[in-house]
Amino acid sequence: MFWADRIAEEISTTKGKGPLVIRDEKTMSGYAHIGSMLSAAMHGVIAEALSVKGIENTYYFEFNDMDAFDGIPVYLEGKGLEEHLGKSLRDVPAPEGEGSYAQFFAKDFRGVIEGAGFTPVFDFSSDWYLSGKMDGVIREAIEHADDIRRIMKEVSGADRKPGWLPILVKCPQCQKIATTEASNFDGETVEVYCRPNKVDYTQGCDYKGRVSPFGGNSKLYWKTEWPAKWKVRKVDVEGAGKDHGTRGGSHDVASHISEEVFNYPTPFFVPHEFFLVGGKKISSSKGLGSTARSIYELLPVKMFRLSLIGKDIMQQRNFDPEGDSIPVLYDQYDKLALGYNTTQDDDYAQLFAYIHSNRKVPTFNGDLPRFSQVAFVVQMPHMDLAKEFPNADKAELTERAEYAKRWLAKYAPEKFVFKLQESLPAQELSEAEKSNLASFAEFLKSNPQTSAEDIHTKLHELKSFKEIYKIFLGKESGPKAGWFLASLDRSFVLQRLEEVTK
Repeated sequence: MFWADRIAEEISTTKGKGPLVIRDEKTMSGYAHIGSMLSAAMHGVIAEALSVKGIENTYYFEFNDMDAFDGIPVYLEGKGLEEHLGKSLRDVPAPEGEGSYAQFFAKDFRGVIEGAGFTPVFDFSSDWYLSGKMDGVIREAIEHADDIRRIMKEVSGADRKPGWLPILVKCPQCQKIATTEASNFDGETVEVYCRPNKVDYTQGCDYKGRVSPFGGNSKLYWKTEWPAKWKVRKVDVEGAGKDHGTRGGSHDVASHISEEVFNYPTPFFVPHEFFLVGGKKISSSKGLGSTARSIYELLPVKMFRLSLIGKDIMQQRNFDPEGDSIPVLYDQYDKLALGYNTTQDDDYAQLFAYIHSNRKVPTFNGDLPRFSQVAFVVQMPHMDLAKEFPNADKAELTERAEYAKRWLAKYAPEKFVFKLQESLPAQELSEAEKSNLASFAEFLKSNPQTSAEDIHTKLHELKSFKEIYKIFLGKESGPKAGWFLASLDRSFVLQRLEEVTK
């Protein structure tokens, strides 16, 4: 059973027939990395799978703009943002245009989520804090601070000093939230100290006074905030990366706080593996090459969705745009399409349906051209796509050519980059290799109308593929040599062979 259908079945067994609330969130500290898109897609596909089962559900995606601005991404250095470190992201100005820092990056990420065909209800954490909807759980958390301290100690080993409160209060003087400590709740206000050296990336202003923690003046610490949001938003289903789901981890702590402090049952938890880029787990504050946007723009929607949901959620994804990942992804798609249209295998059929928005599986009017071959042809100005792929689905061929050019321009590794050498490149060939090429030249002269397939067969017989690539492309590998040579002017081919064998 396809993983999303399996999880939907487990949810319906555990949580009933709905309506259900599914929730995910992302702190908008910069451009969202592709790993955040994996989480958004996972929740989105689970919502789709529940809908297929006839279970009513609503998927909420929350942009967290209440967390502290705790670091300047490398791509924003020198933009004058240093003075805003320590403030809530909603209080930091956008790096460009109007609005807040969080709104700026949320707009970009929302465009990717929606562009990928997912349709959550979007909102911001500040909507819930400023409206007072979080006030009740803030009061509960403060009044049960000792219980939260105990749970954190018992479950994760974290030790908080007596009097600690699980909130971060916005300093009324410097507006920073990361530098404050709260204590001594009197029922309406807390004592606040904006400590100069609490964090290492910004300084507090040394303010001391009393502040109401309600109405958006404070936010809960993460491990208390997570279960608080479950209660306020009546969440039934929410997953996270597998690191959160370890014993004693943040989800374990949140689950105990939810049930022991907020009296709310832990939502159905769906852990997932990581999405690695080039073998590395990337954060939002590192560079641009691993952002959700950069990968989204590199692939058609169906391929983007396949890269996200094509493996079981507990299988790690390692997507390397500078390696073989994109050609391999297209090959996987072609295999799925063939299976869907022939065997209707359950898992493949379901995956193929889910990678298309609204499960609208296309009908192809022709073959699916192999992406790696298309990527070669678009680099050969003398070759015509329509002539090289006469039986291909025209829309698919056009789309693959467009995305092949994008990939080649930015990421493709050297082994996929080809250029027909107008003059004979410097290559060392043995006498035996030259002899084989001379035999091949005689074959072409004797068979002027020979087909691409026969040319390929002859090269296979002579074991001369590497030599052909060397003298025509300047490298030791290339596309299917028979078809490549058949596309070239025959006199040009013979001239090059004569030049190299004389």
